[in-house]
Amino acid sequence: MSMELEFEDLLGEAMDLPDSAAKIDLLEQAIRLADSAGDIEQGYEARSMLVNTASFSGYPMKALVAFSWQLGQYDKHPELFEHDLHSLLWSYKWILDDLPSFPDIQLGQIYNLLEDFKLRIKKAGHTERTYDYYHFRVALLTGELEKSGEYMDKWRTVDRDSLSNCQACEQDVLVEYYFMSGDDERALAEAKPIMNGRMSCAEVPHVTYPKLLMPLYRTGRREEAAKLERESFRLIKGNRDFIKAAGQQIIYLTHADPFRGLEVYEAFAPLTHNHESPMFRMAFDIAAAVLFKRLAREQVKFNVRLPAYITEAGAASDVSCLSEIYADLAFDAAGKFDKRNGNRFYTDEVERLLAQN
Repeated sequence: MSMELEFEDLLGEAMDLPDSAAKIDLLEQAIRLADSAGDIEQGYEARSMLVNTASFSGYPMKALVAFSWQLGQYDKHPELFEHDLHSLLWSYKWILDDLPSFPDIQLGQIYNLLEDFKLRIKKAGHTERTYDYYHFRVALLTGELEKSGEYMDKWRTVDRDSLSNCQACEQDVLVEYYFMSGDDERALAEAKPIMNGRMSCAEVPHVTYPKLLMPLYRTGRREEAAKLERESFRLIKGNRDFIKAAGQQIIYLTHADPFRGLEVYEAFAPLTHNHESPMFRMAFDIAAAVLFKRLAREQVKFNVRLPAYITEAGAASDVSCLSEIYADLAFDAAGKFDKRNGNRFYTDEVERLLAQN
């Protein structure tokens, strides 16, 4: 009885907290308690909460490990968890979205899981729309833009069902596709329902606005870009889940207002420490390398507030050195992704962005 109360107490405390390391710690305590008692149902319940929390607070590997356990238990004991199938499939989508962010997870493994997902959703009575959507996402995040476009055309032609992402999220990925393809006008066009407030959700427009800053800047809408940057920062400030978005914001500010870019860097750099997504960290590292290369042209003294993992002597006052440190980190990560993906997409992107300054 005492164990039952302690487990419920831990879950209750966790539910009162926002997504954070503290919430994850409580859920992990609950998981250990359930596992030590051999209570599969409690372990499943706590891991379900952990997957949700970790997926949106910068701990995607924790989410992946917990979800793998859930999926295994569902397959072993479907009679216990059949009622939770829809939630399990929904969590599967978050996992599929995060898998390309880990260069150590090979493409074969990712596509095998996509096929497993396809079988599960068909058995549950869903169409292939969500499968095609995540095929699109995987191709996009691995730099296969042509293949991504083909799957984009497929999923958009099929009617939505109860497993489809919200319309705001789907609209945001269209913006992302055209942003990554370099089509500024189309990215801005696809963003209109988000910019005018017709579409929104928990992460939109937060993740959308930073992608629009450079397109606005390049197409001459610079006052609009400056206004949007302030609103964007207000939305993402202090949230570890948005360090990729912060990197996109810093890239823009490198051109528009590099000293403001330094403010954004200092606000987000501590949040990159122990962030579990190599892709998100790479996006931030690229942006930092570009920013510090630009700031090296300024005739001022710097004392940059750095994250704890930047330990090189004198780096805080030497922005040229900082640019090299972050460029090395970015190139190293890009090389790992490109080796896994079989292309040069991310290395070319690092080179392109550094060449602009």
